[in-house]
Amino acid sequence: MADKSHMLMRRKERKEKEAAEMTKDAKEVKNDGKRAVDNGEVPSAEVVATNGTVANGQNGDFQLEPVELPPFEIIAGDRIDPFVFRFQFKNVEYSSGRNKTFLCYLVDKGNTADGLLRGCLEDEHTGSHAEEAFFTQCLSDYDSALKYTVTWYVSSSPCSACAAKIAEVLKTRKNIRLSIFAARLFEWEEAEIQIGLKALHTAGCKLRVMKPLDFSYTWDTFVENEEQPLNLWEDCKENYEYYHEKLADILE
Repeated sequence: MADKSHMLMRRKERKEKEAAEMTKDAKEVKNDGKRAVDNGEVPSAEVVATNGTVANGQNGDFQLEPVELPPFEIIAGDRIDPFVFRFQFKNVEYSSGRNKTFLCYLVDKGNTADGLLRGCLEDEHTGSHAEEAFFTQCLSDYDSALKYTVTWYVSSSPCSACAAKIAEVLKTRKNIRLSIFAARLFEWEEAEIQIGLKALHTAGCKLRVMKPLDFSYTWDTFVENEEQPLNLWEDCKENYEYYHEKLADILE
């Protein structure tokens, strides 16, 4: 009974922090957009859509607006919009408005002429999630004779269903070595999520939380950054340490 009450209290605190985080992020994106306009740039419409916020009132404050999400659709590309990256990959504890997954990947097939493959996937609510789509779209020419070294940088760790599917792939395709670096842990308090992460670990997947250096690397490698450096948010290191501790507890 005590554990159940504690969980309910945690969920209540989570909702309150989500609302506060949404307001904070909306203001940050609003400021980013203003700076972009001042610099002669146009902020991506994707930013507004992913935040689920609208300008309202005489002072232009951002307020929450309910958004009905369609099913998932996979979008493949080479680079991510910088405004989208700052929002979707921000390692906040409560990921308000971040209801899609961005997956940046590197694939090394060993001694082949293909070289190092690089790209990004984004699920847009119609079909499979980005993690599952990676194996059907990016490894569609899978060859059991090759040795694959695959690295993912994802905006959040896999859901329980995706974790189970990835673990099954790794069990059947022994020649794939997968490392996943996640900006955030998706609903890590839920038992089925923890089971999924443990299954991934058992299947040989290297699971890590993104460090500040990893965010900078992802920015340099996968973002349309126009050769501008990434200015990390002030609590990036603190949030990394928070998620690192949670993941270590789950996998122990």
